[in-house]
Amino acid sequence: MRQVRQRHEAFRKRLHAFVQHLPGVEQGDIEAVHSMRVASRRLRELVPLMGWDQHTTRKLGRRLRKVTRRLGTVRELDVLTLFIEELRASDKYPSATLERVEAAVAHSRKAARKRLTAKLPTGKLQRIADKLERALKPADRGEGTERRRAGRQAGNWFWPLEARLARRARLVRSAIETAGALYGVEHVHDVRTALKKLRYAAELCEEAGRPHLLADISALKSAQDLLGRLHDMEVFVAWTRQVQASLEPPNFTAWRQLESLERGIEDECRQLHARYVSQRDSIASIADRLGAEASHAKIDGVEPAASGPLPAKPSQSGHEQQINQARPSNHASPAAEARRFRA
Repeated sequence: MRQVRQRHEAFRKRLHAFVQHLPGVEQGDIEAVHSMRVASRRLRELVPLMGWDQHTTRKLGRRLRKVTRRLGTVRELDVLTLFIEELRASDKYPSATLERVEAAVAHSRKAARKRLTAKLPTGKLQRIADKLERALKPADRGEGTERRRAGRQAGNWFWPLEARLARRARLVRSAIETAGALYGVEHVHDVRTALKKLRYAAELCEEAGRPHLLADISALKSAQDLLGRLHDMEVFVAWTRQVQASLEPPNFTAWRQLESLERGIEDECRQLHARYVSQRDSIASIADRLGAEASHAKIDGVEPAASGPLPAKPSQSGHEQQINQARPSNHASPAAEARRFRA
């Protein structure tokens, strides 16, 4: 029963983080939206491990996934707004150029917040939290069939947790190898997503009794933050291109200024990607170590990834050449970027 309590304490901790940001989300607070979205992701990582019946697990998982995606739309536009403010404070680009992009983002942000209020009002979020709370109560009371079922499942808490960690680690290794050393937006974003999921699984393992994972969790967060910054810049570039294409009436001076802004941010993207490439061997090693410490069995159809050093980086000139050749198709539209960010 100790393992059951451990599992429920981890769930209550994440549920509390979810609920405490309800007032801030209602008021449109940027940090509250971000924190609730993170809490919803952490809850999603834990729901399949709670030992509930399949129907309850799927139903709660679907509802949390919708929360994550709807908050993600607003969160992405909030981040863009903050990034534009950061660029304005740097004095590196003309204010008039930034204002053009800011106006387009602000219009979409206002509409996204209205949709969030309509589709995901505070009352609905509270009802979701109440359903999550009620799912815990039968086992908390320890009555009848639920008590016996909880006792049988207690010994299964660590195995699925370790299995999940192993699977997440293999997916990180696979994503890193697929991305390679050349700059490709889609593949690098896949690495970031895989890192995020591995980190959440590692956090659960640490809470379940593996404190030695703290250093690895910190390293995963640093890598995730680096790729998150890269992603934010890529989304900004996509918005800049959209504004550039929609200039009305056509304005050659404004077009050139937007082009200069776009190229400046793309240069920063390449610099961040170079930092990621320099760190990817160590990131892959962390994933390999976490996977080795967990189960070595085939899990959910995912074969163990081969360990060892990653392919060598290409020469700098070849790298830059590949980037420049792929430049027109390497960035998706703002709408496509938003869909990937919310997944």
